[in-house]
Amino acid sequence: MGGYSSEYKISLISGNVVYQFLDTTKFKGYRIHIFKEKWVYVDENETEFPIDKNDFSVTVAGTKTTFDAVFNAIHGTPGEDGLMQAYFELLGIPQTSCDYYQAALTFNKRDLLSVLKPYGIKTATSYYLNKGDVINEAEIVNKVGLPCFVKPNKSGSSFGISKVKAADELPIAIEVAYKEDNEIIIESFLDGTEVSVGVINYKGTVTVLPITEIVSENDFFDYEAKYLGKSQEITPARISSEMTAKVSAVAKRAYEILKMKGFSRSEFIIVDGEPHMLEMNTIPGLTTESLIPQQAKAAGISLEDLFTNAIELALKK
Repeated sequence: MGGYSSEYKISLISGNVVYQFLDTTKFKGYRIHIFKEKWVYVDENETEFPIDKNDFSVTVAGTKTTFDAVFNAIHGTPGEDGLMQAYFELLGIPQTSCDYYQAALTFNKRDLLSVLKPYGIKTATSYYLNKGDVINEAEIVNKVGLPCFVKPNKSGSSFGISKVKAADELPIAIEVAYKEDNEIIIESFLDGTEVSVGVINYKGTVTVLPITEIVSENDFFDYEAKYLGKSQEITPARISSEMTAKVSAVAKRAYEILKMKGFSRSEFIIVDGEPHMLEMNTIPGLTTESLIPQQAKAAGISLEDLFTNAIELALKK
């Protein structure tokens, strides 16, 4: 848990929830904090012991411990973008999230949507910028229209996202996004019903969880809406059974096309009866208020069962 991005606080909460709900009859859990300045095991007394990065082990009172599996609860870099996945693969340690290529691909919104488009998965109209590119406001507006969303290409928890309603707001929004990433995606505004769809491998079967409808009090599903109660999250979503089946099929197809493992949570906006994908999260929030736990509960899956399933699948890998 932890990480190097703005999302580290959310990750620490997610990691502690996983630790709290681990089935202690099956597993002995260790809280490992991953930060730029230190990798440490944190014991029950909050005492820290350094992790040996050579083999991902820890030595406490002269006894060296290695791990059978890693439950990856790091949102953002280095846990959601493929770096930790590649590291654990090199060490031969099973972990609960997808493989490194899928993590890197899905963490890059532009590349993810580009890969899925040929399979008929609809997306918003988008415009891309790299840091240093000339900003042509007229060209941007001409392509994506107003209002539009300016987003860091590789970021989560809605950090750095702005809804832009007038062309003269673009430079400020772009500057805000560049604080999170050196690549930006600017997307057309999709006016429709926003839903979040969890897909997991549950006991060996790709399973779509009950869909959540997002009704934000703010302009969009931003950080406040996600974590500070400024939204209604309605599970199951108030959409027809036909639309539920349609969105579920698209989310499941994306999971299978990408050869995903572990958890995924995809965001869609339904416009004129068609789901448009915004992004896919491969280390979604696991706090008790987060969407995947809400959806699992609606499916009759307890947190203990959800986490046990993830660890057992990793161990089978």
